[in-house]
Amino acid sequence: MASIVTGRAAPVGDSYVRLRRLLPGPRERAADCSTVTTDASPHLFWITSRAAGTAALVLASLAVCLGLLMSTRLLKRAGGPDLRVAHEALSLATLVAIAVHGLALLGDHFMHPSFADIAVPFASGFKTGWTTLGIVSGWALLALGLSYYARARIGAQRWRRLHRFTALAWLAGLVHAVGEGTDAGQTWFLAMIGIVAVPALLLLLWRMSGMGHRPRARRAPAPRPIAEAQR
Repeated sequence: MASIVTGRAAPVGDSYVRLRRLLPGPRERAADCSTVTTDASPHLFWITSRAAGTAALVLASLAVCLGLLMSTRLLKRAGGPDLRVAHEALSLATLVAIAVHGLALLGDHFMHPSFADIAVPFASGFKTGWTTLGIVSGWALLALGLSYYARARIGAQRWRRLHRFTALAWLAGLVHAVGEGTDAGQTWFLAMIGIVAVPALLLLLWRMSGMGHRPRARRAPAPRPIAEAQR
């Protein structure tokens, strides 16, 4: 009876040993996992450019929202805080993100763009129209953003009229992101556009309709001379 049991159990034990020999050990499985994992180093500059472009779009949209709020009656009616410092910080952060978005592409080994491709309109052969729109938007936002620090020389009224073109430059950047952006069709990207860009668009339309203009302070009538008032 013992010999029968031993004879049946032996093949099972041998099969288990053979199976353990065929299966990879912990070290082999770790090595296989390391080879399967995607190496991000060849795409580091491309990923950096995409992330910086997304950040620039979010920051610019928030800056436009604050700028439009400051130029309308909304904050004045509600007695809201002064948002100039936050608006300036968002504007400067947008310019930094735009610079990283363009300069990071110079290290991409797949596209191999030149400096002219990322800085000169119509120089790039990759989606020339969308790329040119992004380049023009970037330079316009840079010039209009830094003009704030030269407003004393430009003149306050002239600078305010010039600063209105910031919304147009932002719209060009938005169209560039939707038309050329790698993530433009992703759900998270569309959700982000809905959260940060749509409110800015609505405020811009409200501002353009004339309903959001701040009421101009009426000047007090000049006092009449005493002799004329006594007549």
